[in-house]
Amino acid sequence: MALQNRVTPLGELVATPERGEVYGNRGCLHDAGGVIRRRWSGRRWIACRLEFKGWQRGPLLQPGRFTELFFLDEVTAFAAGHRPCFECRRRDALNFAECWQRGHSLTTRPAAADMDAVLHEQRLDDSAKRRHVRPAAELPDGAVVVLDGRAFAVHGDALMYWTPDGYATRRPRPRSGTIEVLTPPAMLAVLTAGYPVRWHASGAGTEPLHC
Repeated sequence: MALQNRVTPLGELVATPERGEVYGNRGCLHDAGGVIRRRWSGRRWIACRLEFKGWQRGPLLQPGRFTELFFLDEVTAFAAGHRPCFECRRRDALNFAECWQRGHSLTTRPAAADMDAVLHEQRLDDSAKRRHVRPAAELPDGAVVVLDGRAFAVHGDALMYWTPDGYATRRPRPRSGTIEVLTPPAMLAVLTAGYPVRWHASGAGTEPLHC
């Protein structure tokens, strides 16, 4: 039976058999019976490797432990507001922080806690997923938007429809007007600054996550 620990770009935690390519957490969200009771616990929302140093995670959703979350890919994790982990993905995390510094015109590389504080303000709105309105033509590749209640990822001239097992139908990307964006503005700045976000193979790019 699938567990309710797969995260969608819309901020939902759903039960689906597809595991996804990125693992992460945002604290303990489940009760002693493994039932999801809250959307977050703490500001440290991270995106990790599925495997690292042979660690055995054991049974998922153990009482009193953090809730193991899974994402289709890093594009999805960014849309949900999760940044790269500094432990299992140190190279990616340092690159992310450097792109954050450039994208936000900072004089020094930000600390993880500082980035977490900014992201926490941008990803939630009264406990629901916050949406941001932005000019459609200015969005970087890897941003995730909402059209007709469905999530689409920006890739070149196309918008790719997000599904739990990959990207499906493509439609032309709007080149004028505004659009609702799920990816937090701070993440958009990181993508614009050149961070090479990882896509599911059904989208674009298949580079592995770095240690």
